[in-house]
Amino acid sequence: MAKKAVATLHEGSMDGRAYSKVIKMVKSPKTGAYIFEEKMVPNEAVKDYFKK
Repeated sequence: MAKKAVATLHEGSMDGRAYSKVIKMVKSPKTGAYIFEEKMVPNEAVKDYFKK
């Protein structure tokens, strides 16, 4: 029974799969150390995010 309930919850929600979590390594201007920026980006805009 639990498997059917979980499967029916995932069928209708396709909006969550339209986004990807991207992690970009950026050098801090103050310390010179690398920091990580995490952001949720639509799947179509992932390449544009890394070009910046």
